[in-house]
Amino acid sequence: MKKVRTRFAPSPTGYMHVGNLRTALYEYLIAKHNNGEFILRIEDTDQERYVEGATDIIYETLDMCGFKIDESPKNGGAFGPYIQSERVKQNIYKEYAEKLVEMGKAYYCFCSEERLDSLRKKAEENKVAFLYDGCCKKLSQEEIEEKIKNGEKYVIRQIMPKEGTTTYNDLVYGEISFENKLLEDQILLKSDSYPTYNFANVIDDHLMEITHVIRGNEYLSSTPKYNLLYEAYGWDIPIYIHVPPVMKDETNKLSKRNGDASFQDLINKGYLPQAILNYLALLGWSPEDNQEIFTMNELISKFDVKRINKAPGIFDIDKLNWINSHYIKGLSIDELYNITVPHLEKIYELSNKNNKWLKELISLYQNEISYGAEIVEISSLFFKDKELNFEAKEFMDQDGVKEVINAFKEKIINIDEWNPDNIKTIINEVKEEVGAKGQMLYMPIRIAVSGKMHGPELPKTIYLFGKDEVLKRLQGEI
Repeated sequence: MKKVRTRFAPSPTGYMHVGNLRTALYEYLIAKHNNGEFILRIEDTDQERYVEGATDIIYETLDMCGFKIDESPKNGGAFGPYIQSERVKQNIYKEYAEKLVEMGKAYYCFCSEERLDSLRKKAEENKVAFLYDGCCKKLSQEEIEEKIKNGEKYVIRQIMPKEGTTTYNDLVYGEISFENKLLEDQILLKSDSYPTYNFANVIDDHLMEITHVIRGNEYLSSTPKYNLLYEAYGWDIPIYIHVPPVMKDETNKLSKRNGDASFQDLINKGYLPQAILNYLALLGWSPEDNQEIFTMNELISKFDVKRINKAPGIFDIDKLNWINSHYIKGLSIDELYNITVPHLEKIYELSNKNNKWLKELISLYQNEISYGAEIVEISSLFFKDKELNFEAKEFMDQDGVKEVINAFKEKIINIDEWNPDNIKTIINEVKEEVGAKGQMLYMPIRIAVSGKMHGPELPKTIYLFGKDEVLKRLQGEI
């Protein structure tokens, strides 16, 4: 039995879309679950969409996610080069396209864009799908040689069958059949000697001995074209695993072209890579039990292709937040500092706040936030003037409130050492002195200090404001 080999083959066109990352994750899990190898190949033949620096983003993303890559442009391997433009320079695709011509299974096409446009226009007028009419198949060898000698531009097209069906099996969607009469003689090599996406994919997957091809279900209808290429060369067809798309809602796919969140966008907001991967694994796949939080090793162990869904996965930010909050709770304070404080620095003046104070602040909210940037809004009471809403003002007008505030203020003035434990002791002393308890004890103090009716642990909240600021705020309530 062949060693399982999967590949992630992104195009360097910008930040990584979460749908692409989910595909990479599934490819990685399938390889590692089967003790196989995971290969990174850069498909950069679409020069018009190439973005400078995007290849580095791919490496950084996979590294942040903890993928152990067996072969890639960086660490090499026995099947390189792993960048398609470098393979173009070695004439790999040109040689294989010409080999297919020699076998009588492909041909040179010299049709001009004007002729092709005319054919498309006629098809549109007749309200039928455009299919190239194959006229260049009729050219003699002498005519072909003459045209090439004269420098006429050409593409190489594969000869497609016009009768019967092409059928294949997909591990998610089952048996898929496609009528051959609907297949156009597909272009393999473009006039600039660059391969088409479909052609390069097949050549590279075969030469790199890829056993399992995992990709989006939008390729279900293209797969017959791939298989006819494999068959033309007499090569083994890989195992196909098509996965459902990641949707932003019931009708729209997530797309970086439409400005939807990329992996880097989520990281920039303070989401954790391991939480994002955990969520993406569940966005189209489910385990046999109800487990929802996974380490990478657990995902590798439990990932079963049979549990991949056919239905699209809708990106649910609330579910991602829930999973991310779980991971945040497990962070050290230094790790939490790194994903929260940069967001505070962008919005608030922190020059008068030392690291100790900032760490105590984020520790106070560790169990409250879902992602790093959320610290800005949730901790705003420490950086803005106190404001009471109508409900808080109404509460503070109740009988007994001023007695609680007065007693608390007197004890704060005389506090010897400013720390949460001593503040907690003072609150208990107020409870005994004025006979207030529950809401009528804690809420007047909280509102008087912070302006909020609800919030995190009260003694620590009061401590973070500092004694002078607390006294100033209490004075305004008396």
